[in-house]
Amino acid sequence: MTTITPLAPDDDAFDDINDTISDTTSLASSILAYRQENGRTYHAYKEGAYVLPNDQIENERLDLQHNLLLATFDGKLHCAPLTQSPARVLDAGCGTGIWSIDFADEHPDSEVTGVDLSPIQPTFVPPNVRFYVDDLEDDWTFTTQFDFIFSRFMTGSIRDFPRYFKQCYDSLAPGGTLELIDIVYPITSDDGSLKPEHATHKWSHLLQEAFSGNDRPLNTALKYKEQLAAEGFVDIHEVKEKWPISPWALDKKHKQLGAWARENALQALSALSLAIFTRSKEQRGLGWSVEELDALLADVKKEFSDLTIHGYWPICSVYAKKPE
Repeated sequence: MTTITPLAPDDDAFDDINDTISDTTSLASSILAYRQENGRTYHAYKEGAYVLPNDQIENERLDLQHNLLLATFDGKLHCAPLTQSPARVLDAGCGTGIWSIDFADEHPDSEVTGVDLSPIQPTFVPPNVRFYVDDLEDDWTFTTQFDFIFSRFMTGSIRDFPRYFKQCYDSLAPGGTLELIDIVYPITSDDGSLKPEHATHKWSHLLQEAFSGNDRPLNTALKYKEQLAAEGFVDIHEVKEKWPISPWALDKKHKQLGAWARENALQALSALSLAIFTRSKEQRGLGWSVEELDALLADVKKEFSDLTIHGYWPICSVYAKKPE
């Protein structure tokens, strides 16, 4: 990714961060028999394909994250310009379904299809939304093409993005649009205030290392533009943003994003780390004990309250079109 303007820190921020942050489908019973591990539940369908939990705690966090993304992109559900409501839309990796529902509400003439590994979406949804359980890494079997495919936060979930992009390309109607929104690990800083000795630095690099060891790295967004071009997409654009790890930024928007991103991260730390850190090396985990992980995360949480550490997650949207 190309360099973007550094954020200026708010040097007058309070030391105490607490002052700064004020169609459902018939499903086989096996899909609902979620794996339980360390007090959390995980996808049963294609077990292991996604290492974050699918329980209520995580679902609520995903909805919070949806609102954080809305704030990031100034209230827009997508960055790609859509000159008219697309007739058929695919939400690839829809999670709780909140984006599908919001888009369907905004575009009542669009038919929205959401696909995910878990049936965690609500039962009562707009009439133009359908949710299905499937694995997006399998061969796609859609019988008609889409006008808009939206894929958000799939880094860490897809092993072969060039193949994924080929399936997106083949499933798009001529002139159709694909948009990808993703986070990039590890956490970084523009001014060197996030140092190698910080727990946040250690945790985010270990997380990236562990996901990479599972052939699902967390920095895949860095290659999206060139991979899309190689697949034949045209009119490729990238919109870059930053999520500060706390409200350290002087800029009002990014201070607010920092407050939201911090809350999102505090809720995500355990969910994101538990499986990948504590599974054995034979299971392609790091082989840590829960106690070791808890100690590290405790230090990370403290640093998420230190406004002198100007860390952030790079966030980017990449959108492109299939030629007419």
